[in-house]
Amino acid sequence: MSNEAGGADFGGAFDWAARQVSDGILPTAVLGIATSKGVVDVAAVGRTDARVAQTDDHYPLFSITKPLVGLTALRAVERGLLALDTPLQSALPEFGRRDVTLTHLLSHTSGITEPPMDAPDLRGALVRGGEDFAAGTMTRYSTLAFEGVAALVEHATGESLDASLASLSRDAGMPGLTFDRDCDPVPVVDAAAEGLDYERFAGLRHPGAGLFATVADLLSLGSVLLRDDGAVVHPSTRSAMLRPLTAGLPKLEPYIASRGQDWGLGWNLRHSAPGLLERGVFGHGGWAGTQFWVYPERDLCFVLLTNVASPDRLGHNPDTLFNAVAAAR
Repeated sequence: MSNEAGGADFGGAFDWAARQVSDGILPTAVLGIATSKGVVDVAAVGRTDARVAQTDDHYPLFSITKPLVGLTALRAVERGLLALDTPLQSALPEFGRRDVTLTHLLSHTSGITEPPMDAPDLRGALVRGGEDFAAGTMTRYSTLAFEGVAALVEHATGESLDASLASLSRDAGMPGLTFDRDCDPVPVVDAAAEGLDYERFAGLRHPGAGLFATVADLLSLGSVLLRDDGAVVHPSTRSAMLRPLTAGLPKLEPYIASRGQDWGLGWNLRHSAPGLLERGVFGHGGWAGTQFWVYPERDLCFVLLTNVASPDRLGHNPDTLFNAVAAAR
């Protein structure tokens, strides 16, 4: 495929990926670019031990899982099965707080105390979890909250989260999306050293961080969202999910106010990020360096799949990729 789309040359972005690997920052990098018309180009570089990166490899998405699970909730809202203000307690009567709604869970404003990502018994941790703050009064990033989203989706639809994700996958053209490790995902480097029991974590099928997918899967979703043709969610839903819901709220670590972002319904809105040339972007990143971002006004999206725990500690700065993609010409 060509590195060009609509007159833009993305060679600089692919060179960036190659440098990240050659400089020893990332073990592998699978980078893909797409528009509303489809995939522009994909390339894979690097290796993990003896395994050479391939463009059709499955990778752990980590927190890119969040907006995907969020989409299943929004699709249930479109069907009249769920409301944005539905309380979590309606699905989990044993949950002790009445103030936490679907919107709070999707926008990181629930105030539910966050356990370690590999903590066992996610549903129990959710039900027994403490209260950091009253829902809607502050924002703190929460992975456990998406166990609550999953509970609401399953209660509203009467089907498993896997079934709702399968429906999303069919409509978005994501056949590789799965919680199942039988897909032979690329292993994560340095997970244990960074405090994650990866074997235990992978067995959780965590609705906030546990999905696997290929670059083609995410690029297909990006193209569908760019077309905004109702195949995945109605255009009014896409507009709603991109409304900033945390503007003006105190922002607690790790996403403090100076990072220049807000949360929508499951999506990270980097509208004031100081390191970006182009701020009209929504998407999500993941713990092992994965990235999925959509530029509606540019008719452009990009996906980076990689596999090293907390890559910022190694000097990885994803904003440099954002800029290489956004400024392609």
